[in-house]
Amino acid sequence: MDIGRILKDWPLGEGSNVRRIIGDDGREKIQIRVCIDSFNGLLQFECDGRPDGQRLHGKAFYLDYAEEKCRLHQAGSGEAKEFRLTHSQCEKLFEESGMVYHRYVILLQLGDFERVIRDTDRNMRLFQFVNRYAVRQADREHLECWWPYILRIHFTAKAMEHLRESRIEKALEAVADCRARLGQLADQDNETFKYEMQRSREALEELEGELRKRKPLSEIEKLQRDLRRAVDDERYEDAARLRDKIARFESHKSGEPGG
Repeated sequence: MDIGRILKDWPLGEGSNVRRIIGDDGREKIQIRVCIDSFNGLLQFECDGRPDGQRLHGKAFYLDYAEEKCRLHQAGSGEAKEFRLTHSQCEKLFEESGMVYHRYVILLQLGDFERVIRDTDRNMRLFQFVNRYAVRQADREHLECWWPYILRIHFTAKAMEHLRESRIEKALEAVADCRARLGQLADQDNETFKYEMQRSREALEELEGELRKRKPLSEIEKLQRDLRRAVDDERYEDAARLRDKIARFESHKSGEPGG
C-alpha cells in the first residue's frame, strides 16, 4: 500500500517526528517519521508486548517461553544447573532485548516512564537469565557490559516518575539506589562497560543537581536565602533582622536556653 498520503499528512520537521497512534487492532503504537538520504518512511512498534507484535511459541516474549522451559526442566529433573541455553536460543534473546531497548529509548523521550521501568525490568531479567544459563561463555558475557546503562535508564525513569508527582525526596532516593547498584557491579575489563559506568555516574550527578534545585527549601534555608539577597541589595537593617532570626532559629533547634 502506498504510504504517500500518510507522509504528506505528517511532514518532516513539523512538530515531533515521534507520535502515538491507536492501530486498527485497537492497540497503542508508536510511529517514527524517518528520512534517510532521499528515502522517506515510517517506523512503527507496539507499546506493549514484543515491539514487533509477534507472539513466539504462544508467549508475549521469547524470554517468557525460555523461562518456562527452564521451570519445566527444573520440575522434571530437580537440578536447575543442568538447564542450558544454546547459542541459537541466546541469539533470539539478544534480538528481543535489542527490540525492547530501542522501544524504551523512545518511550523515555516521550515521558512514558512507567513503560520504561517495565521494559528495563524485563531486559535486566533477560540479562540475568542469559548470564546464568548460556552454554557459551561469550554468550554469558555478551550483555554484561550494558549493566551501567540499563540501571541508569531504569532509575532515571523512576526518579522522573516521582518528580512528575512532586515527590522530590523519592526521586533523590531513586538516584541514591542507582548509585548503590552501580557500586555493586563487578569491574569489567571492557571499554564499553567503563564508558557506560562513567557516563552513568555523570548523568546521575547532573540529575541529582536538577532535583535538588526543585526541592522545597526548609525554613532555615529560606532565611539564609533572604539574608543573602538582603546583603546583596545593601538592605542592612533587613539583613540584621534576618541574622537575629536565624540565630534564634538555630538556638531553638539546638535546645539552648533562650531559644
